[in-house]
Amino acid sequence: MTQTNDRTAYLELLKKVLTFSLWPEPGIPIERGMHRGSRARNMLISAVSKALDRFDLQLVRKNRASNDARAEGKIWPGYADTMVGLKRLTSLQECIERILIEKIEGDLIETGVWRGGTSIFMRAVLAAHGVRDRKVYVADSFQGLPPPDTSLWPEDKGDIHHTAPFLAVSEEEVKSNFAKYELLDDQVVFLKGWFKDTLPVAPLKKLALIRLDGDMYGSTMDALVALYPKLSPGGFCVIDDYALEGCRKAVADYREEHSINAPTEHIDWTGAYWRK
Repeated sequence: MTQTNDRTAYLELLKKVLTFSLWPEPGIPIERGMHRGSRARNMLISAVSKALDRFDLQLVRKNRASNDARAEGKIWPGYADTMVGLKRLTSLQECIERILIEKIEGDLIETGVWRGGTSIFMRAVLAAHGVRDRKVYVADSFQGLPPPDTSLWPEDKGDIHHTAPFLAVSEEEVKSNFAKYELLDDQVVFLKGWFKDTLPVAPLKKLALIRLDGDMYGSTMDALVALYPKLSPGGFCVIDDYALEGCRKAVADYREEHSINAPTEHIDWTGAYWRK
């Protein structure tokens, strides 16, 4: 095989592994949805789960997600290292490779990384192309999403993302995920904390791609305000949560305030991007 074919095969396989697409989606531990049920139901589930645990057994709910839903990133997966799906990973690869071809200056950053799979893939694309002079910044609180600050961002009123423990993944687990793909090195920089605190003071000079996955109005706006001015001409601004009302409104408000007229390209049901 040629070097180009080796690179393509590696990245295609990695996308499938990161999204867990090579295997059926396992059942979901039923405890994960306990907060949605009645108190009596949750107590029963808890008692049964404890009894089963003594025999190394677990109570799960069947996962009936279709292959299309998984490819589109429409589920919260049990074992995948990313929940964005194959289409958004492929689009991200195309953006990064365009950056390399056109020599757009700057590093790459993802704000909101969950288990780190998409950031891992960003680092993998650089590695596959032998790029040593760009960094991947991994920005997250590593404790889930913040409660809505409605005094500052009234658009986030009623948002409940902060109540989902599933979205809270520790920095140690994300670093471990990078390491298992042999991609944890000095080109990966972690920015731990709320975006409003970390991004304005991060050691970022020029960015070629910013990938925003903050779900909420405030998180999206914090990232845009801190990062977009550092995005190089021709660089990519990728929005993961464009289907969510708060995120979409933050994008629209920022673009209007700064007279950004670049067309927004849709990737799938929720992913979108434009070029500066």
